[in-house]
Amino acid sequence: MTCASLLRRGQAADAVGDLPDAPVPGERPVSDRLTACLRGDSIPAQFLRFVLVGGASTVVYALLFVAGHGWGYLTAHLVGTAASTVLANELHRRLTFHADERVHWFTAQWEAGGVTVLGLLATSTALGLLDALTGDNHPVLQIATVVGVTAFIGLLRFIALRWIFRPAPARA
Repeated sequence: MTCASLLRRGQAADAVGDLPDAPVPGERPVSDRLTACLRGDSIPAQFLRFVLVGGASTVVYALLFVAGHGWGYLTAHLVGTAASTVLANELHRRLTFHADERVHWFTAQWEAGGVTVLGLLATSTALGLLDALTGDNHPVLQIATVVGVTAFIGLLRFIALRWIFRPAPARA
């Protein structure tokens, strides 16, 4: 476990099960402990931030996909992917991996871009298969397909950004 338990109460509750009136002196509130845990560089904290950024960029993708659906699903997919990827890469650089001082914006876009191209090919293929099999252009089903494929690609991306594209250790 990388963070102190967030489930502890400041004081013991009384026999009826009421919450305590005041925290134990010197103990930080749960929100402060959660914030400190999420800001850390442990693998679980980074993964949680990665998932939160991924979720936010997926919402951006979905909004752009629906807004551009009149252009055709593939064009809407490309526009949504491009915009949400640039946003996600920047948020990962700054928030997820705290790399904004050691990794330049262009470098982050370039490194993550390779994994993104694989994801774009995978999601475009999945959308093409969905269209060929169902003939249905329902945006919710298309977005669900992209989210499923993207979740898998996202896991691969986290592994790549966490362990492959990390800075080399300083030499003594």
